[in-house]
Amino acid sequence: MSETAKERVYTEAEIAARLEKELPKWRYENGWIRRKYKTHSWKGTLMVINTVGHLAEAAWHHPDLAASYAFVEVKLQNHAAKGITDKDFELAKKIDEVVQWQPAKEAGALEGTPSADQRFAYIKYD
Repeated sequence: MSETAKERVYTEAEIAARLEKELPKWRYENGWIRRKYKTHSWKGTLMVINTVGHLAEAAWHHPDLAASYAFVEVKLQNHAAKGITDKDFELAKKIDEVVQWQPAKEAGALEGTPSADQRFAYIKYD
């Protein structure tokens, strides 16, 4: 998209409908779509932050983050468009896909972190 092209900004009703259908763990509040990821510890919090950072930089669309010992909140809004656009929805989907990925639930060689040993727990999956 050229820098002069205006991106479509969604109405609150459209945002609510898309979140319900496509991103049910996200909510719309004060002009942002938001999601809180719960973690088991600071290690998990840093892993989520780094994952979001990588995806945001690759997408060239940067969220606001709030973090504490056991959570990360991701807030998305298209500052240039002054609202919620397709960029926000697409990045939110990619963040969910990667942060919530559980290889142990798929067939394959990747077994995932040991669920019986909480020393290795880092994300509180949905």
